[in-house]
Amino acid sequence: MDVSFASAVVILVLVMDPVGNIPLFISVLRTVKPARRARVILRECVIAFAVLLAFVFFGGTLLGLLGLSDTSLTIAGGVILFLIALRMIFRHPEGIFGDVAGSEPFIVPLATPAIAGPAAIATVMLLVSRAPQRLPEWCLAVTVATLVTVVVLTVAERIAKFAGERGLLAFERLMGLVLTAIAVEMLLRGIETFVHGL
Repeated sequence: MDVSFASAVVILVLVMDPVGNIPLFISVLRTVKPARRARVILRECVIAFAVLLAFVFFGGTLLGLLGLSDTSLTIAGGVILFLIALRMIFRHPEGIFGDVAGSEPFIVPLATPAIAGPAAIATVMLLVSRAPQRLPEWCLAVTVATLVTVVVLTVAERIAKFAGERGLLAFERLMGLVLTAIAVEMLLRGIETFVHGL
């Protein structure tokens, strides 16, 4: 699947799901002093960015060590995206990634799996494996998607107050529908490549 830079950014923003993570961030950061919340959000986003960049540069090596093909990664990425999308559409009370404990978070659950989760990691590995010659472009796409995430999460409380709980839920379900279509396309492409290789 030939993915443009803009499409890569959109896909990454969808799988990082900053809007869907607003309730989680507000809940987890409720016990953190208001003056520190922006710093914590920035720190967690930087950690998530570092995790994704690590998989951009070393994901291919990891695939080689595990003996995985591009086709298997495409199908696996599609399945993960599909499952995440379903949980976005049919939201559970505990949220997409499950319940979380109090106190100031560090790495888990905000940096990962909320931002740099399995879907985001699989997505960056898939992008690099399909077009390794476009590595600088994928790094830039990860950077832009992370910046969008930082901006959205920094103003999370204002967005939550403006949109309301029902508004956020409706928007997340809409994004889940878009992500479902992307996941199905990835699955179809992976299956098509597998069948042609028989």
